[in-house]
Amino acid sequence: MGRAKQSAGLLLYRVRDGVLEVLLAHPGGPLFARKDAGTWTVPKGEPNADEALEACAGREFSEETGLPAPPGPWLALGEVQQRGGKRVHAWAVAGDCDSGALRSNTFELEWPPKSGRIQSYPEVDRFEFFTLPAARDKINPAQIELLERLHAALQRK
Repeated sequence: MGRAKQSAGLLLYRVRDGVLEVLLAHPGGPLFARKDAGTWTVPKGEPNADEALEACAGREFSEETGLPAPPGPWLALGEVQQRGGKRVHAWAVAGDCDSGALRSNTFELEWPPKSGRIQSYPEVDRFEFFTLPAARDKINPAQIELLERLHAALQRK
């Protein structure tokens, strides 16, 4: 049996008018084009061989948003396991940006399947800041725990 895949990500958050908001990413490509609730995610990706998870989180944030990862301090949110077995490790950092101006790197996919046509798609087709109640509806259900951990940590500050 193979090892479960891992990914690492960075959850950008801000407080506007006393309300906590988090930046979530919607996966690009034709498989997610018409899906919304439960498909958004922390900007994340798989680590390279021998890459530290925290370094991976920063690299993936930069690749998926086009922005450098904020310097921090970063708040460790731990890990969660998604339904397919993937373990997601996440950190949170305060920051702000124009979510509509963010641009992701791309990937290639044969689409439609067995057509022989290779097309390029953004890894993330859009980003948006959500309040926590809205984010709970949008995010992959396994990642809701990361939102809860961020909220609890900020309550203790």
